[in-house]
Amino acid sequence: MVNVDQLPEALSDANNCQKDLIPGFDYSYGYRPSLAAGIVFCVLFGIGFFWHLLQTIRLRRWTSALLTIGALTELIGWIGRTWSAECPYNQNAFLIQIVTLIIGPVFFTAALYVLLGTFIVLLGRQYSLISARMYTIIFLSCDVISLVIQAAGGAMASSAASSQTDTHLGTSIMVAGVIFQLAAMTVFALLAVDFVRRSTRFGMPAKYKKVMIALFISLAVIYARSVFRTVELIEGWTGYLMEHEAYFIALDGVLMVVAVLIFLPFDPARTIAKAHRPVDRKESAELSDFSTV
Repeated sequence: MVNVDQLPEALSDANNCQKDLIPGFDYSYGYRPSLAAGIVFCVLFGIGFFWHLLQTIRLRRWTSALLTIGALTELIGWIGRTWSAECPYNQNAFLIQIVTLIIGPVFFTAALYVLLGTFIVLLGRQYSLISARMYTIIFLSCDVISLVIQAAGGAMASSAASSQTDTHLGTSIMVAGVIFQLAAMTVFALLAVDFVRRSTRFGMPAKYKKVMIALFISLAVIYARSVFRTVELIEGWTGYLMEHEAYFIALDGVLMVVAVLIFLPFDPARTIAKAHRPVDRKESAELSDFSTV
């Protein structure tokens, strides 16, 4: 473990803003983050956040609320990376981005789970292998578990990386959380495909089909991002993927922008009319006072 007294004076403060590389003390990232990328992603996630926040306030939809939280989490993470671009040794900035960017997609997948459950409530139980209530119980529970595991591992790993101590335990916990999330998404994807198969038999309004396409696009990019993060973390903090920012930008940042912004033109809160209310109150009881989508 690195003793604070042994650190250069510029790094002894966790909230320092040392810009230049100090020999013998690498940046926590393995590189200095791009300021331009940080600004661009802050703007993009800011757009997603304010749009879905407005929809949450106006229409009181669970999908909008979850997308808002996810976009805000990503926004905070990219603010942390933008801060790191100016202060690459700052431990607080590093901690903020590693924790928020690892858990942000959990809220996006939660929105997808709620959305598919909503379709089942609106169109009928015959469209799905399991009920809308079971979607909520099973998949949102998995999301909460994944969130806790990834957040705990992220905090441990980032703290260890900042102090240049062993990150193995925290990283392993993060990997476990991401793999658990991948497993849940795989099961969900199979059930979503079954839903589409049944909808070809029973029919579905054209406007709903567009939202379903957006759901699958969002799910696909979140899945791809989770595979990338799993491989990246397994390689370790000094691995090739971890130390080359271009991969993180393309396979995390860009994919998460697609995951949330796809619901701007195909927003379920606007597409599915507010007049549509669940007939079966038992099926929708878990959705509280919010509308189902």
